[in-house]
Amino acid sequence: MAMERRRPFSTVERWDPFRGFGDIQTEMNRLFDSWAGRQAGTGERVWLPAVDVHETKDAFVLTLDVPGVTEKDINISINGDLLTIKGERRFERAGAADGDTYHRLERLYGRFERSVQLPTMVQTDKVKATYRDGVLTVTLPKAEEVKPREIKIDLQ
Repeated sequence: MAMERRRPFSTVERWDPFRGFGDIQTEMNRLFDSWAGRQAGTGERVWLPAVDVHETKDAFVLTLDVPGVTEKDINISINGDLLTIKGERRFERAGAADGDTYHRLERLYGRFERSVQLPTMVQTDKVKATYRDGVLTVTLPKAEEVKPREIKIDLQ
């Protein structure tokens, strides 16, 4: 009879009650994306482009991935501190004939709308938007009254 070899208790692992929670959250997000987030009630597919927002000293910069969308199909509006970007990626049968059969369609098409609440007011008349290689960049200059300013002390 072979003897079973035991490992010594040389390593102690700290118990973490939240270990694996991130995996559960990822799977729940994937489940809801595939079930609710990507199908509209009318059967039309819905997609939400990824968006990043970062702040510089003078502005907020929003970057939105919208490959396959032309700039004329994008509408940007600001109402108070709410920036809204609407658009549409149209399904084009590039290279496909009318009788062709699709076996897989994984890319999402249709209308999208993303709204981002800005932390402070911006100068709406100086907002700039650029579009290059499927990436929309919106630069929103901060309003003068919210920009940090240095106050010089006069000696008397």
